[in-house]
Amino acid sequence: MHGVFLPGNATAEVREYPVPEAGVGQVLVQVGASGICGSDIGFIYNGYKTHKGLDGAPAYKGVIAGHEPSGRIVAAGPGVTRFGVGDDVIVYHIHGCGRCRNCRAGYFISCTDQPHKAAYGWQRDGGHAEFVLADESTCIPLPTGLSFVDGALIACGFGTAYEGLRRTGVHGGEDLLVVGLGPVGLAAAMIGRMLGARRVIGVERSPERIEFVKSTGLVEDIVQADDQAVANILKLTGGVGCQVTVDCSGSTPGRSTAVEAAAEWGRVGFLGEGGRLETEVSDTLLHKQLTLTASWVTSLQGMEDVANMIAAEGLSPETVVSHRLDLRKADEAYRIAAGGATGKVVLIPAGAPQRDES
Repeated sequence: MHGVFLPGNATAEVREYPVPEAGVGQVLVQVGASGICGSDIGFIYNGYKTHKGLDGAPAYKGVIAGHEPSGRIVAAGPGVTRFGVGDDVIVYHIHGCGRCRNCRAGYFISCTDQPHKAAYGWQRDGGHAEFVLADESTCIPLPTGLSFVDGALIACGFGTAYEGLRRTGVHGGEDLLVVGLGPVGLAAAMIGRMLGARRVIGVERSPERIEFVKSTGLVEDIVQADDQAVANILKLTGGVGCQVTVDCSGSTPGRSTAVEAAAEWGRVGFLGEGGRLETEVSDTLLHKQLTLTASWVTSLQGMEDVANMIAAEGLSPETVVSHRLDLRKADEAYRIAAGGATGKVVLIPAGAPQRDES
């Protein structure tokens, strides 16, 4: 089978690999779609970086890349009980020890037993291939009505956005500000509406991305990310600000905008990786009585919940996709994603399974 290796020099190599066999508690998934994540770009594609707990060692271990797969089970090993051949699934992108407190709560992403924690596409073979070997415990059902591309997006970005918004407690009658309208920001806009936000205001600096976002219809107003952004947000909200703001940009100016544009008693969520938070404390935080939250990735249960909610509402995460490329064009796909694609970039293997989305 074909699989994608990332050398860490801003290229992507398509290599030949043997098709794996399902062992105890494992399923072999024929990949229907696999997304490219910003973390793939920042931590692997442009040069190998480390993570907390790795003592400086690169997080990527030279495996098949991709941690956002969705597809169809074509083989099941001994001990598999929930799923079977022919089932369509989304793969949660971390397999943890299953024993620590975080794993028992479904947050494999925060597994504290580092030697037994392995992320697809980082420490074990991932979804940028025609097949991926997955532990059954990391699979959730792909609901009826959703495509494999929808599932791939839920596998990371939409789950991340859902967790961040859930922690802010956004609900009906509130204005939601989303800073940074990349794939996770657009996911936050779609899910925020689903959770009842009265209006979604977006902040973005890229003119090309702004035009793409307008075509999706996911936000009511878009504010240019410049030194007048906060003032323009206040104008749109009658001087009040937004009850809930989330930063998906991962930038210092973006986080400042999220904090400064929050209304009194507002809730601010930080979702974007990287950068720093710099803010005046008294007037900006204390006197406005703000609540600040931060989140990484949702839990296994959270991912299943948001997938079912999206399907029940008749929504399509695929709306945020701007580029779909054949798996064998992975190098081109990664160049597009690293160059600041207007939306999400997704790889589709040749011969990928087809799904009846009705």
